[in-house]
Amino acid sequence: MGRGPVNRDEVDRVLGRLRDERDRITTGLLDLEAQQGYKLLKGAPLTGVTAGRWAGIGDRMASLWRLFEAYGGVLGRAEEIRARRGRLDQGELAELEHLLRGPSIELATPIPLEKRTLLGPSAERLSLDDVVTRMTALYEEAARDIAEVDTAWSALLTRLDRAAETARAVEGMLDTLGPDPDYDRVKGELDGLRETVRTDPLSIGPAAFDGVDAALAALRSRLEEAARVRAEYDGRLRRVEETIGLIRAAEDEAAVVRDRVLAKIAAPMLPDLPDSSAALADRLAALGAVRGRWTEIAGRVAQLEEAAASALDQTRTTVATIAGLLERRDELRGRLDAYRAKAGRLGGLEDPELTALYQRAHDLLWTSPCDLRASTAALAEYQRAIGDRK
Repeated sequence: MGRGPVNRDEVDRVLGRLRDERDRITTGLLDLEAQQGYKLLKGAPLTGVTAGRWAGIGDRMASLWRLFEAYGGVLGRAEEIRARRGRLDQGELAELEHLLRGPSIELATPIPLEKRTLLGPSAERLSLDDVVTRMTALYEEAARDIAEVDTAWSALLTRLDRAAETARAVEGMLDTLGPDPDYDRVKGELDGLRETVRTDPLSIGPAAFDGVDAALAALRSRLEEAARVRAEYDGRLRRVEETIGLIRAAEDEAAVVRDRVLAKIAAPMLPDLPDSSAALADRLAALGAVRGRWTEIAGRVAQLEEAAASALDQTRTTVATIAGLLERRDELRGRLDAYRAKAGRLGGLEDPELTALYQRAHDLLWTSPCDLRASTAALAEYQRAIGDRK
């Protein structure tokens, strides 16, 4: 600050500046304690990382107020001396010089032994300016830590509020749709996160809510689907029942076609007859046992619809596969007639060799049961023989 005050005017100027500094420090400390983050920290049952950070903030705040109290005490002493009378003697000026610019404040905390010299003091003494410098550093550290906690808390509370809102919506849907086995687990995870946000927000980040948000979203989607199933339940079951009827009819057709093939085709390679309609009908009837538990019912209805559609496709494919053997025989018959017409155009109808080959293929194709392998070979031989007559 330069040379010490040597007259009353200089003392008054310094005192005026220090009073203004004291008022601004008071405002700054009170504003810091009024911060939402500070009030949350002060009132919460903190644990873990956040408890450790709060301990550091608390120590800094305590140090700030102790330093400020010492600062105010010295400044008050100086104001008291100045207020005694208008003219100050040299002794009073010297005392004010020491109070306002000298090491007038002795800190209550002793200097650590390892930082002392052999003849050095055991306690640290600071001037008012030194105290303000130290308070400024403590204030900035405390303000930074409080802001960090406040930012973390704000981000977490935003995610918590969002998850809690979804959970309330899910709970409302469960009231009308019945229980869901996943909800208690998800709610337990959310309650655990809520407790962590309350007691140790610095130990997690917003991403900690990703799993719960995803689980709640999936649960909500499942419940919405359950609500749709409930609204469409009778119609969807009626359509499943109709599909099962189609499957049963296709199974009957497969049995009939299989018997026809066995009678008309020799040693056919046939797939097993489909037999899923009875099991699907049992699953349809079993839905009545879970009525009221709509999330479970929705899953069962969707699975049953999928199974019924798949079974119908598979049964129809089986029918087509079995019937395909008769279609293969008819196709070979048609090709034989076409080759015979071609032989006629080439003048080969009176050819003994072509006539014999034709007759052999014809006998194989029109004999029951028909040997498709032998018929195919005979037809190919007849086709080559016609080609050789060109």
